[in-house]
Amino acid sequence: MNALKDKRIVIVGGGGHVGLPLSLALANVGFSVTAFDISTDVVEMLNSAQVPFIEKGAEDLLRKVLGNKSFKASDQPNCLLTADVVIVVIGTPVDEHLSPDPNTVVASIQELSPYLNIDQLLVLRSTVFPGVSKKISEYLAHALPGIDLAYCPERIVEGNALFELTSLPQIIGVSEDPTFARASLIFEQLGVSTVKCSMEEAELAKLYTNVWRYIKFAIANQFWMMSNDLNVDYENVRHAISFEYPRAADIPGAGFAAGPCLFKDTMQLSALVQQNFPLGQSAMMINEGTPGYVVSRLERKYKLNELTVGILGMAFKGDVDDVRSSLAFKLRKLLAFKCKEVLMHDPFVLDKRFVDYEEIIEKSDILIIGAPHSLYKLLDTNKPVIDIWNLLQKGVLI
Repeated sequence: MNALKDKRIVIVGGGGHVGLPLSLALANVGFSVTAFDISTDVVEMLNSAQVPFIEKGAEDLLRKVLGNKSFKASDQPNCLLTADVVIVVIGTPVDEHLSPDPNTVVASIQELSPYLNIDQLLVLRSTVFPGVSKKISEYLAHALPGIDLAYCPERIVEGNALFELTSLPQIIGVSEDPTFARASLIFEQLGVSTVKCSMEEAELAKLYTNVWRYIKFAIANQFWMMSNDLNVDYENVRHAISFEYPRAADIPGAGFAAGPCLFKDTMQLSALVQQNFPLGQSAMMINEGTPGYVVSRLERKYKLNELTVGILGMAFKGDVDDVRSSLAFKLRKLLAFKCKEVLMHDPFVLDKRFVDYEEIIEKSDILIIGAPHSLYKLLDTNKPVIDIWNLLQKGVLI
């Protein structure tokens, strides 16, 4: 093993959806990796070879890196003291008014500073409000002069993170060339190219990536609503315009555009420009309004107050167990006000309010696919099914 791979890396937030895949990937190429997480339960699970959420390939890789002792988990912050590289996976949260709170990330770095030293490379990993990296750099210049700081945003798709970490180029935002060289050597061990830019450019690149996806989903959902209102199946229109036509090849299908990043990052970008972002604000209204639109269409066709409606899938997307910001719960809340009863099912999410698969199929008068889990492709029923994802390949007209 070469000297580079003998380096010790600590990932703060290393037990989460972003931190754990990176921890495993780096441990797999030979680094000595510690996943630092404040949750004792998560740490115990990881050290006993249990992955706390669904991530393709993670269980096998966790067993492998535990076995060769290149990975461990800890809830003790003193594990940072001997690290050569500290990667911080802490994103900008939103407050009770749905406004980004950039001070949270800065405060977290200040909390960690007693465990850091000037010889380390400190990497910020999650989405941060533009300007946060600069503020942290200014703080470190006084608290830990000489420490290297880089902003290296993740761009993975949850559930497929281990593949994408070893295939997607890594953006590296730095203020000095030696820091870029130091950070790029870490990520190049994963077999990926690196892209150098300033920290401010990297911050915007991360936000723009998520907001671009969110706006594309909004366009698709708006087209779907317009088609519905004209009694036309949007999927047929989408097929017609995208078939062997490269300029429309990436037009998305409809769906509940949710999850922990896209909506939040669109809000962050809007806040950055003092709400002068009408395109983003329109996208938020469209995507967040999708559950309400579904309910309004159902009201036109059915006497909902006499019916039981079942929602199949409560995660924010297919084949994951993550319910953060899932619009399926918003749909459930709206339906609960209109329907006789609302039932919920998800094969991956544990919730005492959920019923089993057979029960929801039997008791529901109408079924709505809330998340496109693969299981539901096998759905066989004569009852009405609302499938805006077109998971069943029967169209999306309501």
